[in-house]
Amino acid sequence: MEKDTKAFQRIYTKLFQLTKATVSLKASGIGNEELAIVDGRLAQVVKIIDDIVTLQVFAGTEGIATDAEVIFAGKAPTLKVGEDLAGRFFNAYGEPMDGGSIMGSEREIGGPSVNPVRRKQPSELIATGIAGIDLNNTLVTGQKIPFFADPDQPFNQVMAMVALRAKADKIILGGVGLTNDDYLYFKQVFDNAGALDRIVGFINTTENPPVERLLVPDMALTAAEYFAVEKNEKVLVLLTDLTLYADALSIVSNRMDQIPSKDSMPGSLYSDLARLYEKAVQFPDGGSITIIAVTTLSGGDITHAIPDNTGYITEGQLFLRKDSDIGKVIVDPFRSLSRLKQLVIGKKTREDHPQVMNAAVRLYADAANARTKLENGFDLTDYDERSLDFARAYSEKLLAIDVNIDVDTMLETAYQLFEKYFTPAEVGIRQQFVDKYWKKNGN
Repeated sequence: MEKDTKAFQRIYTKLFQLTKATVSLKASGIGNEELAIVDGRLAQVVKIIDDIVTLQVFAGTEGIATDAEVIFAGKAPTLKVGEDLAGRFFNAYGEPMDGGSIMGSEREIGGPSVNPVRRKQPSELIATGIAGIDLNNTLVTGQKIPFFADPDQPFNQVMAMVALRAKADKIILGGVGLTNDDYLYFKQVFDNAGALDRIVGFINTTENPPVERLLVPDMALTAAEYFAVEKNEKVLVLLTDLTLYADALSIVSNRMDQIPSKDSMPGSLYSDLARLYEKAVQFPDGGSITIIAVTTLSGGDITHAIPDNTGYITEGQLFLRKDSDIGKVIVDPFRSLSRLKQLVIGKKTREDHPQVMNAAVRLYADAANARTKLENGFDLTDYDERSLDFARAYSEKLLAIDVNIDVDTMLETAYQLFEKYFTPAEVGIRQQFVDKYWKKNGN
């Protein structure tokens, strides 16, 4: 039943098909993703079939009666964008968490990704200061790449490090289902480092309704588009944790009685994730959006629907694991891959970068083979022993996530390790680089 409308508001009071997350009603002239207030709670249109409209209620439907008032807002969720965004944290609805106001123009969130005609092939390096990334899996502006990590890995600390070290004009943090401790950690780290002026945060914590998480990535990407398109800035978007985002998608689809796909995920999971990741872009005018997103793994299962779909969409992955030899978390050189690194290594970095990277990973692989021999009771050769010593030093000085140095220093460090444990012939890099850089270190 539709009541009298006042000031363009359409108010309805006849609900049916109430689930734990959604309500349905008959209504006309409603838009996809339009916002509404259901019994005083914020909701959003998720499905329209003829005149049957289904709304997801962010705070859940418990206690809502079938004659509760539904007021449609006439618009999809929006974010006010402007220079005012920088240095501040917002909730999932784009409201400042400091209680202040925001000046700027209103933009609908979740718009289409950039027309391919307006895209340029990525060619700029994004340095993070983390050697496991910059040396072996170099990132490029406009790239989209996930961090795969077990839930007990310190991925949020790594995200904070990347934010502080990355050579970017703006860092947009999308915190999905953060604990209060993690939210305060991010805030404190950025504040202490004096980096808040280039950070914008959109935060949903574990205390907020899980369905609100669906808004956070779109809010973050709308802010990123403002700085990249209108200010021609190099923007890095950090999303953590997209597994919790996918779980929120699953909550809504399951409660709408949709038939789940693999691992209880909705059949739309691929397109839902791709819609976010495809916002990564390099513009001809210099602005860019680069996306790094955490995907936590359930029991290390890389075949789960969330990492599996993510792997098809993104341009590689960064894999965190604990190295038991040195007791530190490293960026695993075997399971990590940046598919765009060849666009910048040796071009935007030193000429010998590709050779040094390949040689170090090959020697690290030799150490893994030596460790297998050791575990199976075989005798080790002198080369095996040296490769094991190299692997420990390589993990400690280059792969560990707490290493913070520039790319040239990473290359010099690699040469120092080569010289300590191997001959030039064993390392196998081109003679021109041996002549130019090996002797540089006093040999």
